[in-house]
Amino acid sequence: MKLNDKVAVITGAGYGIGRGIAVRLAEEGAKVVVSYGHDRNEAEITSGMIRKIGGQSSIVECDVVNRAQVEALIEETVKTFGRLDIFVNNAGVANQSWLLDLEEEIWDWMIGINLKGPYLCSRAAARQMVDQGEGGRIIQIGSVNSTRSVPGRCHYAASKSGLVAMTRVMACELAPHGITCNVVAPGCTRSRMTEMFFTNEEEFQSRTLKSIPMGRIGEPEDVAALVVFLASDEANYITGVNIDVDGGLVPAPCWDYI
Repeated sequence: MKLNDKVAVITGAGYGIGRGIAVRLAEEGAKVVVSYGHDRNEAEITSGMIRKIGGQSSIVECDVVNRAQVEALIEETVKTFGRLDIFVNNAGVANQSWLLDLEEEIWDWMIGINLKGPYLCSRAAARQMVDQGEGGRIIQIGSVNSTRSVPGRCHYAASKSGLVAMTRVMACELAPHGITCNVVAPGCTRSRMTEMFFTNEEEFQSRTLKSIPMGRIGEPEDVAALVVFLASDEANYITGVNIDVDGGLVPAPCWDYI
């Protein structure tokens, strides 16, 4: 029970990686706020999974690009559980669009949710943690696309690269308060995002699996395991880093993927 009595918020916790993180944190003793943007039914499933293992959970709707809703998320968390110790910025979007066809609206949508959202959430979470005076953990869910060049994803790469840079500076600013800030960068992981990129199993197998040295896609549990470690006391001296969870995808030759 590495996180016994800690209070954690996970955005986009209704499915995929977010759900895996939420359940794993609960297994380690954390009280979990399941934050969702649109689909309350999926959030209810995640919360039900937490209660089934004996954990405590609440559900809060939050549009991460809406400052008032973000601040309300923090307020509701403190009202329900009394404090905030761990904030996981998991909510994100992705799509495939080559530069020559990339519309401004899609760029703004991507940067908004993937970068402005974590800025608003991190700021609100950090303010609460500073007020508590007992440190805390801010963990961003990034992507290997922040360091790996894949055609058709310049807007996605920009949002995730910006997230890494922002987090490094946050780590410096918040270190005196005992707050660590890190990025977990999944490779191709089973989630709704993979469904956005790949339309059928055959294409998925041919374009992706051959470029992952470990020969399989990641599971939400693979990402959640690292999040648990970074959220625990064992990671007290780790801050400002970007850690890939990708089965060796980043070191693999990029042209094998294209």
